[in-house]
Amino acid sequence: MSENVKDITDADFEAEVLKSDLPVLVDMWAPWCGPCRMVSPIIEEIAGDNAGKVKACKLNVDDNPQTANTFGINAIPTVLLFKDGEEVQHLRMIGAQPKAAYQKALDEVLGG
Repeated sequence: MSENVKDITDADFEAEVLKSDLPVLVDMWAPWCGPCRMVSPIIEEIAGDNAGKVKACKLNVDDNPQTANTFGINAIPTVLLFKDGEEVQHLRMIGAQPKAAYQKALDEVLGG
């Protein structure tokens, strides 16, 4: 994990994501998932590019099934965006996406 992306769990999901003052990008992933490994450096880059404006987190769905089930994650990677404690559902991205797609979704949440 880099300084810009925080590894989160079922136990701290509420505090880190739902109660965050900043919009939060959450990468739902698993270590065995090839496309997840492709997305990881993109999430790192997006987090660095938007430092101070957005929080970026990764949640391993194998180790944290409660949160994955709560949000109906049935394919990974899935990237969710949260603002004011709520998922911005129309911005849910399933499967590996190019950097521009993640940035466009973030820009919408940030109003930019």
